[in-house]
Amino acid sequence: MNSKDIREKFLSFFEAKGHTRVDSSSLQLNDDPTLLFPNAGMCQFKECFLGHNDRGYVRATSSQKCMRISGKHNDFENVGMTPRHHTFFEMLGNFSFGDYFKKEAIEYAWEFVIDVLQIPQERLWITIFEDDDEAEELWKKHSDVPAEKIVRLGESENFWSMGDTGPCGPCSEIHYYTGDDPSKATRKGLEEDDGTFLEIWNLVFMQFNRDESGKLHPLPKPSVDTGMGFERVASVCQGVGSTYDTDLLRGVISICEKLSGYTYDGSSFEVRDLKTDKEYARDVAMRVIADHSRSIAFLIADGIHPASDGRGYVLRRILRRAVRHGRSLNFPEPFLAQTTGYVVDLMGDIYPELRERRDIITKVADAEERKFYETLDAGLAVLQKEVARLNKDELFPGKTAFLLHDTFGFPLDLTEDALKPDNIKVDTTAFHKEMDAQKKRSREDRKEQGISFDSVSLSGKPTTFLGYQELKAESKLTQLLGGEKPSYGEGETVTLVFEETPFYGESGGQVGDTGEIIFADAKLSLVDTQKSPSGHFLHHVKVVQGSLSPSLIGEKATLCVDQARRAAIIRNHSATHLVHSGLRTVLGEHVQQAGSRVDDRSLRFDYSHFEQVTPEQLKEIQEFVNDQIRANHEVVTQEMPIEQAREKGATALFGEKYGDVVRVVEIGPQSLELCGGTHANRSGDIGFLMISSEGGISSGVRRIECLTGIGAEQQISYEHDERYEIAHLLKSDAKELPSKVEKILHRQKELEREIEKLKSQLASNASGDLFDKARTSPEGVRVIAEHVGDTDPKSLRNMVDNLRVKLGSGVVVLGSQQGDKGLIIAGVTSDLTEKIHAGTLVREAAKATGGKGGGRPDFAQAGGLDPALLPKALDLVFGLVG
Repeated sequence: MNSKDIREKFLSFFEAKGHTRVDSSSLQLNDDPTLLFPNAGMCQFKECFLGHNDRGYVRATSSQKCMRISGKHNDFENVGMTPRHHTFFEMLGNFSFGDYFKKEAIEYAWEFVIDVLQIPQERLWITIFEDDDEAEELWKKHSDVPAEKIVRLGESENFWSMGDTGPCGPCSEIHYYTGDDPSKATRKGLEEDDGTFLEIWNLVFMQFNRDESGKLHPLPKPSVDTGMGFERVASVCQGVGSTYDTDLLRGVISICEKLSGYTYDGSSFEVRDLKTDKEYARDVAMRVIADHSRSIAFLIADGIHPASDGRGYVLRRILRRAVRHGRSLNFPEPFLAQTTGYVVDLMGDIYPELRERRDIITKVADAEERKFYETLDAGLAVLQKEVARLNKDELFPGKTAFLLHDTFGFPLDLTEDALKPDNIKVDTTAFHKEMDAQKKRSREDRKEQGISFDSVSLSGKPTTFLGYQELKAESKLTQLLGGEKPSYGEGETVTLVFEETPFYGESGGQVGDTGEIIFADAKLSLVDTQKSPSGHFLHHVKVVQGSLSPSLIGEKATLCVDQARRAAIIRNHSATHLVHSGLRTVLGEHVQQAGSRVDDRSLRFDYSHFEQVTPEQLKEIQEFVNDQIRANHEVVTQEMPIEQAREKGATALFGEKYGDVVRVVEIGPQSLELCGGTHANRSGDIGFLMISSEGGISSGVRRIECLTGIGAEQQISYEHDERYEIAHLLKSDAKELPSKVEKILHRQKELEREIEKLKSQLASNASGDLFDKARTSPEGVRVIAEHVGDTDPKSLRNMVDNLRVKLGSGVVVLGSQQGDKGLIIAGVTSDLTEKIHAGTLVREAAKATGGKGGGRPDFAQAGGLDPALLPKALDLVFGLVG
């Protein structure tokens, strides 16, 4: 049974049981600040379990993309070492939101495992929470599991929670015995997790919500959350001993075999010596690459790009770890484009985003891989040098680990991974001390710049946004955030939450509104509006008149948006959509948004593209956008089911979380996007757009910045005035500036050539004078060691070369003053380089004069010297020649 069949059988089985098939959520969980990535199927249904979200169905089934590489559920260190741990995996699940509970969950699970997958019953064992008598009775009643194969375990094993807080409850697990003879399976083996059992399905009976204090609160309606490890059940159904031997991962391992010329064994997962057992080390490397290639492909497909923090840094860690293992397999060339491309081919039918973003996936992976190669070997050399210096049982210095992290791009876990063959541990305390010191420096820098960050606790219903239709409204104050002060006077700042608001809260790249808020006895200036993940709009205000106190909670205020600023913002936001359309039209459909910033002054749009954009292409993009503006298209916004929006071809924007019903913004025939921002009424309202800058910002990501309306007009006026000013300075007509500048540059090059010619003549003349000053050392070597005044480096090098030729055999060392620093250049004729090293001469001379230097045996230089000490340095050189 191939993996595609298993997945489809699962989803179809539960659809037949009245469940709604739901697509996997993105690996970006922007609406849940407690998780970096979804780590289970239930993550996208969290609000359903809490009773906060009614989706129109009470039963659901899905195959969820998951990552376990951070927080409580972190399998990173086990990847490649065990037969079943992964960073990326799929979780098959069926869910009940207050509908059915334990009885049906157990019945469905047993029916699917026995009747559909036809897994041998004699190999199945059940675990339950130690206090869950009901679950035990239900298993006995609704399955054929013998009582002795139902095992009670404690909270650490059979009480499941998604994180430190959130929905949780007792669970029951189905385990598969992997040994040769199922009659030899024992309760003790299961209880002690001796490696002979494989957990394939976890049935979680959601009864509680754990708060930040650890207290359990009953959920409004008991629910069911089940999770079947897709890769694990595939290994069972395909009769292989490891998830790496399933059709989900074995193909990538085959690519590794082809590229390296080595054969994958994989017959044993017994831990062996990574340094001496090369076959085992190669097996581990191939498994790591197979796992990591899947993570890389899916992360990039969901809009995550390599970065120095957050999800992007997780991607970079995974990618660089894969690259290091590729180096250990002696791959002759970069490989991630091939392995991630295979993942796209294998999984693209199930997850269309993989196919849609194939070029982005392979090109980002390849660019990041090539970039890391630039520092990988140098970093490994530093690591090995430090290893050679260590005594037995000594920790790898945290300071060196930090150097590898900060200078060579080695995440800590990559350094730890690279040290495994030597059984050396990193002094993580010292490493984190260095990291904390760096963070402290960053905090101090932010403090100097007046930047600060605060967290707030929010409660109650989310804020209702009125700003699509209204720019002024009355609303009731529900929360005042800012400390325990009894009141806030003129000039003080505080944060407010209202029931309703016309102010747009920053999200989707659009900045928050500003304006004015008026109470009966207080006037406030709104300096910013933010939207929290919970849907509350945070109004950051400054008291202008009167005072503000918690007693105003429940009172109404008048909220007025700064209309002129909002109008400028909406022009730029609508223009952003047209720029996106222009980029895809001119550069290709591979262009995807990677970030944006829209305010009242300009717009910034980050996008995926892997080549430099030519001036001609930029001109074409600008012309495309302005054609759309002049067409004066009506900007049509409407809400529709997300599936309908996708069928119409709507483009989803980077970093946005969409519900079942979405807002679609259409601007003419070529721009259709999902967007929650505010927009112009017609494209003509934008006026005019000009591109102000464009360039690369990271591997495979570029940034374009534009001005519209008055901003574009002001920029054009500035450039016009500047052009005429330059024309005036050059005594030229503005229309003839290019030819005038070309003539000036041509004349400048002619003059520079004449200067070089004259300098060469002067150097030749000076060389003749210096030749007469040659001295013979006690060893019989002719030496010229002289100070030649203020001579530029190029001329000095020419003089040294000329004198070497004239000497035929000897040493030439010349010193010169460049500004407030001294320079020494040394040359040794080829017949003397075996006993006299030019690099050594200048290095020793530099030490005596506060500089640094070195070079080849025949030619070297030193800089940064104290000019007053040059004569001393030149005398020292003569003495060194001997």
